[in-house]
Amino acid sequence: MTQLSKSAEENVQRWLSDTSIDEETKQELQGLHEQTQELEDRFYKDLEFGTGGLRGIIGAGSNRMNRYTVGKATQGFARYILEQHGQAEGKPSVVIAHDSRHFSPEFALEAALVLAGNGITAKLFPSLRSTPQLSFSVRHLAATGGIVVTASHNPPEYNGYKVYNAEGGQLVPDQAEKVIGYIQEVDSFASVKRLEQSEAEEKGLLVWLGEADDEAFTDTVAATSVNRDLIRKKLGQEFKIVYTPLHGTGNIPVRSVLEKVGFSNVHVVAEQEQPDAEFSTVKSPNPEEREAFTLAMKLGKDIGADILIGTDPDCDRMGAVVLNDAGEYEVLSGNQSGAIMIHYLLSQFKEQGKLPKNGAVIKTIVTSEMGAAIARHYGAEIFNTLTGFKYIGEKMTEFEKTGSHTYLFGYEESYGYLAGSYARDKDAVLASLLICEAGAYYKAQGKTLYDVLRELYEQFGYFREMLESRTLKGKDGLAQIQAKMTDWRANAPEKVAGASVKEVLDYSKGLNGLPQENVLKYMLDDGSWFCLRPSGTEPKIKVYFAVRGSSLADAEERIQKLAAEVMARVDA
Repeated sequence: MTQLSKSAEENVQRWLSDTSIDEETKQELQGLHEQTQELEDRFYKDLEFGTGGLRGIIGAGSNRMNRYTVGKATQGFARYILEQHGQAEGKPSVVIAHDSRHFSPEFALEAALVLAGNGITAKLFPSLRSTPQLSFSVRHLAATGGIVVTASHNPPEYNGYKVYNAEGGQLVPDQAEKVIGYIQEVDSFASVKRLEQSEAEEKGLLVWLGEADDEAFTDTVAATSVNRDLIRKKLGQEFKIVYTPLHGTGNIPVRSVLEKVGFSNVHVVAEQEQPDAEFSTVKSPNPEEREAFTLAMKLGKDIGADILIGTDPDCDRMGAVVLNDAGEYEVLSGNQSGAIMIHYLLSQFKEQGKLPKNGAVIKTIVTSEMGAAIARHYGAEIFNTLTGFKYIGEKMTEFEKTGSHTYLFGYEESYGYLAGSYARDKDAVLASLLICEAGAYYKAQGKTLYDVLRELYEQFGYFREMLESRTLKGKDGLAQIQAKMTDWRANAPEKVAGASVKEVLDYSKGLNGLPQENVLKYMLDDGSWFCLRPSGTEPKIKVYFAVRGSSLADAEERIQKLAAEVMARVDA
């Protein structure tokens, strides 16, 4: 039988000897003593912070999501919060929200009780709330930080834990490194400070949030509408919307905001309306995937819907489906939706005389250049960040403090968007409003969003993007991903798909003032590029491709050729 690694063996023994770990958990672990590979994966390392904090499979073990790893992480975060609060007036506070996943309420309460044990007021939502509402609430309630328990669109066996700073943004690397250091100093679960719920409530260290906090969020999102009067008076009744929350947190806030702005013809996919930790009607609760819209498309065809929208479980990503020239539903990519929203927002600002001279649009290094071309057309400056909305949020805060630029829009190709400065994370509630508002506005001109997209291609160029990913699970998978990155870094190709590689951007060196990150981007002399990046939240290596063709057909042919050649080497 294969032996456990030294680190795994030490971790197992540490758990078995820790008096604060319950006997049921210990018995579960002892029952796995012959399942060496399973124990190795559960214990070969501690669950790490990635681009979104903690994220992992639910279960007992140091490399799993459970009340002990959540408690340990919160103890480290509590020390960071106390350090950040410093000599500020009043008690430090942290807002906590959670999604519809298995153990999300329990993990959120555990985090709250550990914060309370450290003298920090935990402001906890009593039921599921969206990630963007958490980001907003940290700012709105002037809290010292925030926590949201979610694993976004991961499979049902996963859960996660994201932490936020006082600006309402996810921690950036230098902040996260401090928290990680503090977590590593928690030598046993017995050293985690924790109050019982009754004591925390009696001391005012556990405060429950409610309807007033919900209204503040939805009112603020609704206020980002740029054609509210037009929607309310006419367009909102005629424009037919089908919406699916994919069993997550979006159902109430998305419908509330659409109603506030004036959309009254909204139809929700009944089978996917209620929270469901198993996401039982889909293979993956991911609005990036066409399969997630199967039921929405059926309903859309039944009622003749103009648009279908879907949000992921924590409602920070939004996908849209529109009618194409053949009258069939077509899923827009994140890059396409982003381009449409940038065009709609900035053109309306210009028409209304509200376009600032120092406007800024922020995107990531793997996001299409199409949105950037549109933004520049309207006089906005483009800023690129690493992947992860925390970097966009960090840039927004910089603008707010320096006054150098007026933030207009930020987005990622992975279906994350934000307009307005009320939050510091992507907001699918806002994105749902904007894409529907754009759809209604252009419908009044006799156009579908597909028509608008084609016009943008004709004006700015035929951009085409693609994402391929390979899942490599466990300790061996992580080693394979690192080996692939090492190989590509050491042996850069000279030519790919008939084009010469003119530049290799190695972001592990901290290019253009950005933090160091294990990302490689290859720029080709025909204007195409591709990029390799290990995911920070899933056991995947992601490969991004982008081309600009002379027509849609040309762009499609070129990107297929580029992707085929690159992936042949990735898979070798």
